[in-house]
Amino acid sequence: MAELGDIIIGDGPIKFGLEYRDELNDQGLCLHALGEVDGEDVEILRFDCFDHVPHYHYGPMKKNERLLLDKTTEGDPLEWTLDQLRNRLAEMYSRAGYEELAANADSDALSATLDELEAKARQMSRDNRSTVVHNRGDVIVEAGPIRFGIEFRELANDRGIAIHVLGDVGSEEHELLTFDCFEVAPHYHYGPRAKNQRLYLDMTASPDPLRWALDLFKGGKLAPMLERAGYPDHAAGLKPSTIAARLDEVESASLELQAANAK
Repeated sequence: MAELGDIIIGDGPIKFGLEYRDELNDQGLCLHALGEVDGEDVEILRFDCFDHVPHYHYGPMKKNERLLLDKTTEGDPLEWTLDQLRNRLAEMYSRAGYEELAANADSDALSATLDELEAKARQMSRDNRSTVVHNRGDVIVEAGPIRFGIEFRELANDRGIAIHVLGDVGSEEHELLTFDCFEVAPHYHYGPRAKNQRLYLDMTASPDPLRWALDLFKGGKLAPMLERAGYPDHAAGLKPSTIAARLDEVESASLELQAANAK
Protein backbone atom coordinates (compact mmCIF):
# COMPACT_ATOMS: atom_id res chain seq x y z
CA MET A 1 0.00 0.00 0.00
CA ALA A 2 1.27 3.44 -0.90
CA GLU A 3 1.38 6.19 1.68
CA LEU A 4 -1.09 8.91 0.74
CA GLY A 5 0.21 11.66 3.00
CA ASP A 6 -0.30 12.97 6.52
CA ILE A 7 -2.66 15.72 5.35
CA ILE A 8 -5.32 15.21 2.67
CA ILE A 9 -6.63 18.22 0.73
CA GLY A 10 -9.76 18.03 -1.43
CA ASP A 11 -13.01 16.11 -1.23
CA GLY A 12 -13.80 15.02 -4.78
CA PRO A 13 -12.44 12.28 -7.06
CA ILE A 14 -9.14 14.18 -7.19
CA LYS A 15 -7.36 14.82 -3.89
CA PHE A 16 -3.84 15.66 -2.76
CA GLY A 17 -1.75 14.34 0.11
CA LEU A 18 1.14 16.12 1.82
CA GLU A 19 3.90 14.90 4.10
CA TYR A 20 7.41 16.03 4.98
CA ARG A 21 10.11 13.39 4.69
CA ASP A 22 13.48 13.47 6.45
CA GLU A 23 15.63 10.68 5.04
CA LEU A 24 18.87 11.82 6.76
CA ASN A 25 20.81 12.21 3.50
CA ASP A 26 17.94 14.14 1.93
CA GLN A 27 14.72 15.83 2.96
CA GLY A 28 11.80 17.75 1.58
CA LEU A 29 8.08 17.90 0.97
CA CYS A 30 6.40 14.88 -0.59
CA LEU A 31 3.25 15.67 -2.55
CA HIS A 32 0.86 12.88 -3.61
CA ALA A 33 -1.69 13.47 -6.37
CA LEU A 34 -4.55 11.03 -5.72
CA GLY A 35 -7.55 9.75 -7.61
CA GLU A 36 -10.57 7.64 -6.70
CA VAL A 37 -10.46 4.18 -8.27
CA ASP A 38 -13.16 1.62 -7.39
CA GLY A 39 -14.11 3.64 -4.35
CA GLU A 40 -10.58 3.94 -2.97
CA ASP A 41 -7.99 6.70 -3.16
CA VAL A 42 -5.00 5.66 -5.27
CA GLU A 43 -1.67 7.45 -5.65
CA ILE A 44 -1.53 8.62 -9.27
CA LEU A 45 1.56 10.88 -9.07
CA ARG A 46 4.16 11.53 -6.40
CA PHE A 47 6.50 14.51 -6.31
CA ASP A 48 9.47 14.16 -3.93
CA CYS A 49 10.60 17.79 -3.67
CA PHE A 50 13.88 16.94 -1.98
CA ASP A 51 16.86 19.21 -1.44
CA HIS A 52 19.47 17.09 -3.16
CA VAL A 53 17.84 14.47 -5.41
CA PRO A 54 14.35 15.75 -6.27
CA HIS A 55 12.29 13.42 -8.44
CA TYR A 56 8.74 12.44 -9.30
CA HIS A 57 6.78 9.28 -10.11
CA TYR A 58 4.10 8.48 -12.69
CA GLY A 59 1.73 5.80 -11.41
CA PRO A 60 3.61 4.68 -8.27
CA MET A 61 1.06 1.89 -7.71
CA LYS A 62 1.03 0.79 -11.35
CA LYS A 63 4.06 1.31 -13.62
CA ASN A 64 6.00 3.56 -11.22
CA GLU A 65 7.97 5.54 -13.80
CA ARG A 66 10.51 7.59 -11.82
CA LEU A 67 12.12 10.71 -13.28
CA LEU A 68 14.79 12.93 -11.78
CA LEU A 69 14.17 16.66 -11.60
CA ASP A 70 17.12 18.84 -12.65
CA LYS A 71 17.24 21.86 -10.32
CA THR A 72 19.72 23.58 -12.64
CA THR A 73 17.18 23.76 -15.48
CA GLU A 74 13.87 23.69 -13.58
CA GLY A 75 14.66 25.62 -10.41
CA ASP A 76 13.02 24.99 -7.05
CA PRO A 77 11.35 21.53 -7.02
CA LEU A 78 8.28 22.64 -5.08
CA GLU A 79 7.68 25.63 -7.36
CA TRP A 80 8.02 23.37 -10.40
CA THR A 81 5.59 20.85 -8.92
CA LEU A 82 2.94 23.44 -8.09
CA ASP A 83 3.21 24.79 -11.62
CA GLN A 84 2.68 21.31 -13.11
CA LEU A 85 -0.39 20.73 -10.97
CA ARG A 86 -1.96 23.96 -12.21
CA ASN A 87 -1.04 23.55 -15.87
CA ARG A 88 -0.35 19.89 -16.76
CA LEU A 89 -2.34 17.82 -14.28
CA ALA A 90 -4.68 16.07 -16.76
CA GLU A 91 -1.81 15.21 -19.10
CA MET A 92 0.23 13.78 -16.24
CA TYR A 93 -2.71 11.65 -15.02
CA SER A 94 -3.02 10.25 -18.56
CA ARG A 95 0.67 9.38 -18.76
CA ALA A 96 0.46 7.70 -15.35
CA GLY A 97 -2.05 5.29 -16.89
CA TYR A 98 -5.30 6.70 -15.45
CA GLU A 99 -7.11 8.05 -18.51
CA GLU A 100 -10.45 7.67 -16.76
CA LEU A 101 -9.38 10.22 -14.13
CA ALA A 102 -7.81 12.75 -16.47
CA ALA A 103 -11.20 14.33 -17.23
CA ASN A 104 -11.61 15.10 -13.52
CA ALA A 105 -8.12 16.58 -13.28
CA ASP A 106 -9.26 19.97 -14.51
CA SER A 107 -7.13 22.68 -12.97
CA ASP A 108 -9.83 25.35 -13.29
CA ALA A 109 -12.37 23.21 -11.46
CA LEU A 110 -9.75 22.39 -8.84
CA SER A 111 -8.63 26.01 -8.43
CA ALA A 112 -9.77 26.40 -4.80
CA THR A 113 -8.27 23.03 -3.84
CA LEU A 114 -4.98 23.94 -5.51
CA ASP A 115 -4.91 27.29 -3.69
CA GLU A 116 -5.31 25.48 -0.37
CA LEU A 117 -2.72 22.91 -1.38
CA GLU A 118 -0.18 25.56 -2.35
CA ALA A 119 -0.55 27.46 0.92
CA LYS A 120 -0.20 24.32 3.03
CA ALA A 121 2.69 22.97 0.95
CA ARG A 122 4.69 26.16 1.37
CA GLN A 123 4.03 26.20 5.11
CA MET A 124 5.07 22.56 5.61
CA SER A 125 8.15 22.96 3.44
CA ARG A 126 9.25 25.90 5.61
CA ASP A 127 8.18 24.73 9.08
CA ASN A 128 9.12 21.04 8.95
CA ARG A 129 12.72 21.45 7.83
CA SER A 130 15.11 19.36 9.90
CA THR A 131 18.25 21.18 11.02
CA VAL A 132 20.61 20.76 13.94
CA VAL A 133 22.61 23.16 16.09
CA HIS A 134 25.59 21.57 17.81
CA ASN A 135 27.91 23.02 20.42
CA ARG A 136 30.70 24.97 18.77
CA GLY A 137 33.43 22.94 20.48
CA ASP A 138 35.75 23.21 23.47
CA VAL A 139 38.90 23.98 21.46
CA ILE A 140 38.67 26.63 18.71
CA VAL A 141 41.31 26.90 15.98
CA GLU A 142 41.10 29.97 13.73
CA ALA A 143 41.90 29.38 10.04
CA GLY A 144 41.10 32.47 7.99
CA PRO A 145 37.42 32.61 6.89
CA ILE A 146 36.65 29.46 8.88
CA ARG A 147 37.47 28.08 12.30
CA PHE A 148 37.53 24.55 13.65
CA GLY A 149 35.67 23.70 16.84
CA ILE A 150 36.75 20.44 18.48
CA GLU A 151 35.03 18.53 21.28
CA PHE A 152 34.48 15.03 22.61
CA ARG A 153 30.79 14.15 22.49
CA GLU A 154 29.10 11.62 24.76
CA LEU A 155 25.68 10.48 23.52
CA ALA A 156 23.34 7.86 24.95
CA ASN A 157 24.44 5.29 22.40
CA ASP A 158 27.62 6.67 20.85
CA ARG A 159 30.69 8.77 21.57
CA GLY A 160 33.70 10.29 19.87
CA ILE A 161 35.44 13.38 18.56
CA ALA A 162 33.33 15.99 16.77
CA ILE A 163 34.99 18.56 14.54
CA HIS A 164 32.83 21.54 13.61
CA VAL A 165 33.79 23.75 10.68
CA LEU A 166 32.46 27.19 11.59
CA GLY A 167 32.21 30.47 9.73
CA ASP A 168 30.52 33.84 10.01
CA VAL A 169 27.39 34.44 7.94
CA GLY A 170 26.56 38.09 8.29
CA SER A 171 27.06 38.91 11.96
CA GLU A 172 26.33 35.38 13.19
CA GLU A 173 28.53 32.30 13.47
CA HIS A 174 27.16 29.30 11.56
CA GLU A 175 28.15 25.66 11.55
CA LEU A 176 29.08 24.95 7.93
CA LEU A 177 30.20 21.31 8.19
CA THR A 178 30.40 18.81 11.03
CA PHE A 179 32.36 15.58 11.30
CA ASP A 180 31.05 13.29 14.05
CA CYS A 181 33.90 10.78 14.30
CA PHE A 182 31.93 8.40 16.50
CA GLU A 183 32.78 4.87 17.58
CA VAL A 184 29.54 3.20 16.44
CA ALA A 185 27.91 5.30 13.71
CA PRO A 186 30.35 7.94 12.42
CA HIS A 187 28.83 10.48 10.06
CA TYR A 188 29.20 14.01 8.77
CA HIS A 189 26.85 16.89 7.96
CA TYR A 190 26.71 19.30 5.05
CA GLY A 191 25.16 22.55 6.30
CA PRO A 192 23.70 21.39 9.64
CA ARG A 193 21.82 24.67 10.07
CA ALA A 194 20.67 24.83 6.46
CA LYS A 195 19.84 21.71 4.41
CA ASN A 196 21.54 19.35 6.87
CA GLN A 197 22.49 16.49 4.58
CA ARG A 198 23.83 13.74 6.83
CA LEU A 199 25.99 10.95 5.40
CA TYR A 200 27.29 7.90 7.24
CA LEU A 201 30.83 6.59 7.01
CA ASP A 202 31.54 2.97 6.06
CA MET A 203 33.82 1.75 8.86
CA THR A 204 34.79 -1.31 6.84
CA ALA A 205 36.34 0.96 4.22
CA SER A 206 37.44 3.63 6.73
CA PRO A 207 37.91 2.04 10.17
CA ASP A 208 39.33 5.20 11.78
CA PRO A 209 36.78 8.03 11.32
CA LEU A 210 38.97 10.69 12.94
CA ARG A 211 41.91 9.87 10.70
CA TRP A 212 39.56 9.87 7.71
CA ALA A 213 38.37 13.40 8.55
CA LEU A 214 41.86 14.74 9.20
CA ASP A 215 43.10 13.27 5.91
CA LEU A 216 40.21 14.99 4.11
CA PHE A 217 41.32 18.33 5.49
CA LYS A 218 44.93 17.68 4.55
CA GLY A 219 43.91 16.51 1.08
CA GLY A 220 42.26 19.80 0.16
CA LYS A 221 38.63 18.63 0.36
CA LEU A 222 37.37 21.47 2.55
CA ALA A 223 36.70 23.88 -0.32
CA PRO A 224 34.54 21.52 -2.43
CA MET A 225 32.70 20.35 0.68
CA LEU A 226 31.93 23.95 1.66
CA GLU A 227 30.70 24.55 -1.90
CA ARG A 228 28.38 21.57 -1.64
CA ALA A 229 27.13 22.72 1.76
CA GLY A 230 26.08 26.02 0.18
CA TYR A 231 28.90 28.30 1.35
CA PRO A 232 30.85 29.26 -1.81
CA ASP A 233 32.22 32.49 -0.33
CA HIS A 234 33.88 30.62 2.54
CA ALA A 235 35.27 28.07 0.09
CA ALA A 236 36.72 30.80 -2.14
CA GLY A 237 38.32 32.52 0.85
CA LEU A 238 40.31 29.52 2.02
CA LYS A 239 44.08 30.03 1.87
CA PRO A 240 45.86 26.67 1.54
CA SER A 241 48.91 27.80 3.49
CA THR A 242 46.74 29.02 6.40
CA ILE A 243 44.73 25.80 6.50
CA ALA A 244 47.90 23.69 6.36
CA ALA A 245 49.46 25.70 9.19
CA ARG A 246 46.42 25.20 11.44
CA LEU A 247 45.80 21.52 10.74
CA ASP A 248 48.64 20.38 13.02
CA GLU A 249 46.87 22.14 15.87
CA VAL A 250 43.51 20.60 14.89
CA GLU A 251 45.05 17.14 14.74
CA SER A 252 46.92 17.52 18.01
CA ALA A 253 43.85 18.79 19.89
CA SER A 254 41.65 16.03 18.43
CA LEU A 255 44.06 13.24 19.32
CA GLU A 256 44.58 14.59 22.83
CA LEU A 257 40.83 14.74 23.47
CA GLN A 258 40.39 11.26 22.05
CA ALA A 259 43.15 9.84 24.28
CA ALA A 260 41.80 11.61 27.37
CA ASN A 261 38.37 10.01 26.83
CA ALA A 262 39.56 6.53 25.86
CA LYS A 263 37.92 3.62 27.66
